[in-house]
Amino acid sequence: MAADGPGGEKTEKPTPQRLKKARKEGQIPRTQELGTWAGVAASSVLLPMLVSHTFDTVQKLFVQVGAVAKHPETSQVTALLGTALDAFLTTLLPTALGLMVVGTAASVAQGGITFAAKSMKPTLKKLNPFPGFKRMFGFHGVWEAIKALIKTAALGTIVVVTSGTAQTLVSSSGALPLSAVASTFCGAAVNMLRVVALTGLGIALADYIIVRRKTMKKLRMSKYEIQQEHKNSEGDPHMKAHRRSIQMQMSRNRMMTAVADADVLLVNPTHVAVALKYDPAKGAPRVVAKGSGEVAAKLRERAAAARVPMVQDIPLARALHASCDLGQEVPAQLFTAVARVLAFVMHLGSRGVRGGFHRPGFEAPKTEGLPKAGRRRAPAPATSAAA
Repeated sequence: MAADGPGGEKTEKPTPQRLKKARKEGQIPRTQELGTWAGVAASSVLLPMLVSHTFDTVQKLFVQVGAVAKHPETSQVTALLGTALDAFLTTLLPTALGLMVVGTAASVAQGGITFAAKSMKPTLKKLNPFPGFKRMFGFHGVWEAIKALIKTAALGTIVVVTSGTAQTLVSSSGALPLSAVASTFCGAAVNMLRVVALTGLGIALADYIIVRRKTMKKLRMSKYEIQQEHKNSEGDPHMKAHRRSIQMQMSRNRMMTAVADADVLLVNPTHVAVALKYDPAKGAPRVVAKGSGEVAAKLRERAAAARVPMVQDIPLARALHASCDLGQEVPAQLFTAVARVLAFVMHLGSRGVRGGFHRPGFEAPKTEGLPKAGRRRAPAPATSAAA
C-alpha cells in the first residue's frame, strides 16, 4: 500500500466528523478522578453544615426521648420516629443532592453526558485478556501505580500532621464538652478533606491530560482516511459531475419543450437566445428558455421546427439573458422593449406569418443598472422576412 493508503501512518488530527462518530461510540477523554476528588472537595464544604445541623437535631431528639420515656405512649413514640426520620432526611438529602450535582458537573466538564449503546454491546473482543495485560504492564499500569503512590503519600502526610491534634483531643476529651469535641474533630476532618481534595484535583487534571492525549492519538487518521471521508461526505467528484450533467440535460429538455410554446425567441443572432412567453393572467412576460453557444443553437433549431418567430434584437437579447433566470418576469426597465417585440410578433400573426427569422431594427433599450453579458453590437439594418 502507498504511504497514504489504507495502511498509511495515522499522522493527521481527527476531523470533526471523526470526533462526532467517536463521541457516539463513547470514545470521550474522561477521567473518574475528577468526579471523585470534586466530590471530596464538596464534602469539605458540606461537612461542617452537616455536623452542625446533626448536632442540633440530635440534642432536640434526646430531649424528646426523655419526655417520651416518662410517658411512653404509642402516639408519642410514632411522632418521635416521624421527627427522627424527617431530621435524617433534611440532614442527609441536601448533602446527597450537592454531591450528585458536583458529580454531574464534573462529567459535563469532560465532554458532556452521552449514552453510547455501542460501547455497552457485548463483543468477543472485550473477552480477550491480552489488552488487559497490556494495560496492566504498559504505560497505563505505570501511571495508575504512580497515582496510587501519590494518593497514599498525601493521606499519610495528612494523618501524621493531624495525629498530634487528635491525640491531644482524645487525652483531654473527658474534660471537654461534647460540642467542643465534635467541633474539633469536624475541623480536623475538614482540613484533611481539603488537603486531600486539592491533591486529588491535581492528580485528576494530570490524569485528564494523559487520557485526552491517549484518546486523540488513538483517533488520529491517515491522509487516505481523510480523503475517503471527504468523498463520502461531499460526494465523489465524478458522481457529482455526472449528476450535474444529468440535471443540465433535464433542464435543457424542459427548455426545448418550453420553446415550442413560446411567443418569440430573441436571438443575438447566433451567440445568445432567449424565449419569452406572455400570459396576461400571470402578469408580465416571462423567460421560459435561454442559452448561449451550443444551447442557443439548439433553441433556434427547436423554434424553427415549432414555427416560433425568431427576432434579432441584440441589446435586448443580451440584457434578458444576463438579468433573468428561467421562469422570471422580465425587468420593468425592459417592459417597453419587450412590448415592442411582442406587438411586432402579434402583427406578424395577424398577417398569417408564422415562424421565420426577423430583423425589425428596434431602438436599443436602456439597460443602465442591468447585468452586462459581454460587448454589445450595433443593431443591424431593419429587415423583415416571412416564413
